[in-house]
Amino acid sequence: MTGKHLLPPTVNEVMWANKEYLNVTGLSLQEIEGKKCYSVWRLDSPCRGCPVTLAIEDGEPHEAELTPQNQYQWPISQGSWLSKAVPLKDAEGRIIGAVETAHDISDRKKAEASLNQLNNELETRIRQRTADLEKAVETLRNAFDCSPIGKALISPDGPFLRLNPALCRMFGYSKEELLTKTFQDLAHPDDLKAILANNKQLLAGEIDAYEMEVRGFHKEGSQVWAQINVSLIRDSAEQHSLIAQIQDITRRRQAAKETEELRTQFMQAQKMETVGRLAGGVAHDYNNVLGIIIGYSELSIDKLEPESLLRDDLKEILNAAARAKGITQQLLAFARRQAIAPKVLDLNAIVKDMLKMLQRLIGENIDLAWIPGKDLWYIKMDPSQIDQILANLCVNSRDAIADVGKITIETKNVVFDEAYCADNAGFVPGEYVMLAVSDNGFGMDKETQDQIFEPFFTTKQPGKGTGLGLATVYGIVKQNNGFINIYSEPDTGTTFRLYLSRHVGKVSSIQKKSTAEIPYGSGESILVVEDDVSILNLTRRILEELGYIVLAANTPENAIRMAEEHAGTIHLLITDVVMPKMNGRDLSMRLQSLYPELKCLFMSGYTANVIAHHGVLDEGVNFIQKPVSKNDLAVKVRDVLKNSG
Repeated sequence: MTGKHLLPPTVNEVMWANKEYLNVTGLSLQEIEGKKCYSVWRLDSPCRGCPVTLAIEDGEPHEAELTPQNQYQWPISQGSWLSKAVPLKDAEGRIIGAVETAHDISDRKKAEASLNQLNNELETRIRQRTADLEKAVETLRNAFDCSPIGKALISPDGPFLRLNPALCRMFGYSKEELLTKTFQDLAHPDDLKAILANNKQLLAGEIDAYEMEVRGFHKEGSQVWAQINVSLIRDSAEQHSLIAQIQDITRRRQAAKETEELRTQFMQAQKMETVGRLAGGVAHDYNNVLGIIIGYSELSIDKLEPESLLRDDLKEILNAAARAKGITQQLLAFARRQAIAPKVLDLNAIVKDMLKMLQRLIGENIDLAWIPGKDLWYIKMDPSQIDQILANLCVNSRDAIADVGKITIETKNVVFDEAYCADNAGFVPGEYVMLAVSDNGFGMDKETQDQIFEPFFTTKQPGKGTGLGLATVYGIVKQNNGFINIYSEPDTGTTFRLYLSRHVGKVSSIQKKSTAEIPYGSGESILVVEDDVSILNLTRRILEELGYIVLAANTPENAIRMAEEHAGTIHLLITDVVMPKMNGRDLSMRLQSLYPELKCLFMSGYTANVIAHHGVLDEGVNFIQKPVSKNDLAVKVRDVLKNSG
């Protein structure tokens, strides 16, 4: 809608208006003529920036928007208008008035206002979204940088584009140093091929991500285990990059390795314990059989004339039985069931006394070197066990040397703390005396070392060994709460290091075995209790031939009954240890209530916990181990009767 009117040059009075202008103002031509143009719009003063005033003043066209927003007291009901004024001149060019044209722009201004409002709302949203995005980017950046797990943005070619401090710590580099490197520089060569193959699949779109455990290298050269999770980042410019999460699992892998080693050690210990129980049981039963063979062979020899041809045959039987007895003794040593009488020992003195015998044992073609430790601590062991250990280890070393060679025996004090043992599997904290036997023989591989202490395992040719020597050493060391380690490689020799617990105390005196003639009895009464009837009858016969009066019982119940019914004195009880219903220890205490002066001698194929703990005989216990020869039984019985309190 457009309205026009004429105004004189000075007073802004309306001289004429067209119909549209009159319709807009709601006035007639008569009503509008002579009115101030601004009063027509219900204003008290001219419009701000009035185009009519400006056109009359400078003779140039002018225009202005008349809206409630830019005009003081402009009624909103009048809407918005675009006012254009052109100066009106006479023939001489003098300004005699102006023509004003008014266009209704209310709808346009409303649209503009709506558009401005929409723009403002959009700008507000954009500012908010931008702030949120910047905050999210900052959060992601902080999460990337502050993560305890290594993170890296990597070019497909290998260079690091961005990385976090955790990754730097993991590999020991500064951020600046690591940004000059590629992932190929850090990866283990054996794992690199698999990494590159996975990256190729990522770039080809064949997989979305991959995960694997790989090895890398620390700046100082040590190996680092890492679990990597890698995926691909694609952008609109086709500039791809790899985002990798790299977690240090070195400790986890080490812990898993140590757990597996402990599991293997536990399984090996269980196996050795099971084999030990089996070996001990077999040795016990076998000893009873050997006892019969040895005993009756000795009795038979005693009955023969000196010139009898059967004497040699029986001696061969006894020699074979003696060898078999040696095997059972080794089995019992491995099973930790042999009876021992520990003494406080100077290990250096024991070894020194054995050197000549050991040299004869290994032969003249092998040098025997002895390196005694200075101010060596004492140990507490049965001296005969030291003899067994040294003999078995030296024989093993001798057999590992093809021709000429050298065996070295060494002792020294060692202390292992918790930290050392945590880093060295197989070691136990404490103070120890080390006994080492080394050779420069052909050595052993790892598989052989894992089996070397098993009974009957041997690398020797058939007939060259029983496979019990090192099993015996193992059992003795374990029985004395020590441990043993092997150091060996093929063609470089072998070292056995035995660690025996330090003992504080005075050195015990070691009595030499007597070589006196067989002692006979003087008619003393002996009660023999043995559930194996064959052993019972044999023992009775031997004792009777030695000059003793023998009461024989095959059960504890019969023994108690016989003791209660016996009219005279019973001087000695010889009893098996393990029997049905009542063990030998309980039987001895029951009978000593009847005969307070009764002395006791326990006889068994192996020590039981009722008279010993871990093979160590209880204080004051008299014990003889099956199989028993006539001579050994005679000496032991006489000793108990004479010396036992």
